[in-house]
Amino acid sequence: MHIGLIGLGKMGFNMRERMRKGGIEVTGFDRNQDIADVASVDELIAALPTPRLVWVMVPSGDITDAVISELGEKLSAGDMVIDGGNSRFTEDQKHAAFLDSKDIRFADCGVSGGVWGLQNGYGLMAGGADEDIELAMPVFDALRPEGDRADSFVHVGGVGAGHYAKMVHNGIEYGLMQAYAEGYELLAAKDIIKDLPGTFRAWQKGTVVRSWLLDLMVKALDEDPGLASIGDYVEDSGEGRWTVEEAIANAIPAPAITAALFARFSSREDNSPAMKMVSALRNQFGGHATRPAN
Repeated sequence: MHIGLIGLGKMGFNMRERMRKGGIEVTGFDRNQDIADVASVDELIAALPTPRLVWVMVPSGDITDAVISELGEKLSAGDMVIDGGNSRFTEDQKHAAFLDSKDIRFADCGVSGGVWGLQNGYGLMAGGADEDIELAMPVFDALRPEGDRADSFVHVGGVGAGHYAKMVHNGIEYGLMQAYAEGYELLAAKDIIKDLPGTFRAWQKGTVVRSWLLDLMVKALDEDPGLASIGDYVEDSGEGRWTVEEAIANAIPAPAITAALFARFSSREDNSPAMKMVSALRNQFGGHATRPAN
């Protein structure tokens, strides 16, 4: 199978490599020509066999809109576009309607795994028509971890469902990180705690709070005990806000996720060891930039 991939940033670059290792031929385009395989979208389209499959892996919002608009004018009837970025599910429905007017197929896919996906594989949440998801299944199989497909891939539903699931996934992630970070601050504040990193390390096996995020906490503390180099300003990339908005719209109580989002807002005003840890965790799993300590 041969696909096109637009966007070779922190995620896309590693996804291209993992797909190639999984037997998928990939032609990649990025504005950074040092990492691109072709010089333009036109060259990428010309390189692909028909019907073409193009995976878009660029920042959500205006950039995704622009790329999909360009593909809509340049691809042919029967070709297919997958948006693997973090677009809002309502944008998927808009993009699908636009491409459908050109007889171009569309699917959305939430992708989890961050900068570790090349090594570990990616968790995938796809939305779209059954036949479109089936067409792209070799790509999904190359990206996901080895083992049972159902453990790391789900066809959630129609267009938009994949990104809706990824939005809720990221909202849960906000709450989990906040709980770990608050625990970190509590332990750090108590003088009877003599081995803070060792406490988290001892939780990695056998406890009910063990997780990959906990493993990344230990790694962050190994690299920077006390997180002295990291500022406590924590960005929010959108999905947490959208999750809270959906909770309000559907009258679903989501106090933990909402509080975690508001804690990120408060991090921009106060000096907080907990928010240093949230910033460190975002850097560990997603490569998100941290702000230096003041």
